[in-house]
Amino acid sequence: MSTKNQPTEAPTLETIYKAAENIRSVAIHTPLVENLILSERFEANILLKREDLQIVRSYKIRGAYNKMASLSRKELDKGVVCASAGNHAQGLAYACHKMKVKGTIFMPTTTPNQKIKSVKMFGREEVEIVLVGDTYDDASNAAMKFCEEQKATYVHPFDDMDIISGQGTVGLEIFKDANVRIDYLLIAIGGGGVAAGASSVFKKLSPETKIIGVEPAGAASMKESIKAGHVVELEEIDKFVDGAAVKKVGDKTFEICKRNLDDIILVPEGKVCTTILELYNESAIVVEPAGALTIAALDFIKDEIKGKNVVCLVSGGNNDITRTEEIKERSLLYEGLKHYFIIRFPQRAGALKNFLNNVLGPDDDIALFEYHKKTNRESGPVLLGIELKNKEDFEPLLKRMEEQKIQYQMLNEKPDLFTFLV
Repeated sequence: MSTKNQPTEAPTLETIYKAAENIRSVAIHTPLVENLILSERFEANILLKREDLQIVRSYKIRGAYNKMASLSRKELDKGVVCASAGNHAQGLAYACHKMKVKGTIFMPTTTPNQKIKSVKMFGREEVEIVLVGDTYDDASNAAMKFCEEQKATYVHPFDDMDIISGQGTVGLEIFKDANVRIDYLLIAIGGGGVAAGASSVFKKLSPETKIIGVEPAGAASMKESIKAGHVVELEEIDKFVDGAAVKKVGDKTFEICKRNLDDIILVPEGKVCTTILELYNESAIVVEPAGALTIAALDFIKDEIKGKNVVCLVSGGNNDITRTEEIKERSLLYEGLKHYFIIRFPQRAGALKNFLNNVLGPDDDIALFEYHKKTNRESGPVLLGIELKNKEDFEPLLKRMEEQKIQYQMLNEKPDLFTFLV
């Protein structure tokens, strides 16, 4: 009988318990710890599930290893394949090394060298990396073609029941380790694998827990799909939160999340950056953008969670240190502390001095100044970046510009121009 139109069944507790047995020797049982700073800030009991401390610095090893453990020896001998430039590649690579299985991982040629090195480190001699194309889609198409030719098994990053069950073991550990009733569980969503798996555990073991999915505002593929009633593919996404930025969620994960999630919060990428910096400066926790999503979401439900027990899944810690300047920049922009202008100064002596003395505030700092003197013109354009100490200083700055009759154009809200700066 055809099952094409039948709803996808969530993984059972039995399959997730079996997955826990499968991964016992390879995945760390990561800690669930209270964060005192966050608890005080939100007047709640904030617990962090530290998957950033996992052996491959993310939960992805759970699903990858469980999928491989479900394959026959004959299937394993033909090898496994995936397309990924991130945590899934590292999880599969480590699983291949532990099980001594040949793995072929397709990555775009644009993948940072640091990520390629990490995959090699975890996979060692069992893994071959193939760099192809400029995008993930290019790598994925090449991986699928390779699978057909070699009769190898494609290990999907999220839309596979063995993957979902493996990621669901995170939920088992959270439930087991919590010494209080969990009122809220926040889970980041990329393709939806860990959200589908962990939410399935809580719907069975703790149905009163409110389960909230968290997506980047620039890649809200699950929220848009649930809104439409079917899986939709976004035309454009902001790829900054790379561990959770997908154009299209899985068919299986969509069906499960649609039933299990009580809400989905969208977090602006700039807010994610602020959270990354706060976690590092205040708690010495290094997270990748996707790993900061759930904690960044707390601000959006702060009134609702007061006095409650809240668990945030910290999904990964594979942050590229070369992105630090971009993270700082995006944070300052989101917080309203950095503003870019094109200012047309009169081409006369003292014009800049007048700006510094009569427009710039005592705590304002010039972060960028680019000027090329023009000939035969009355005014010369300057690209100016100003960093403020407090966001409340912005309106007085604009007022002083008006009073001094400064001709200016704000760039922060002009994305086409702004991409040249950030």
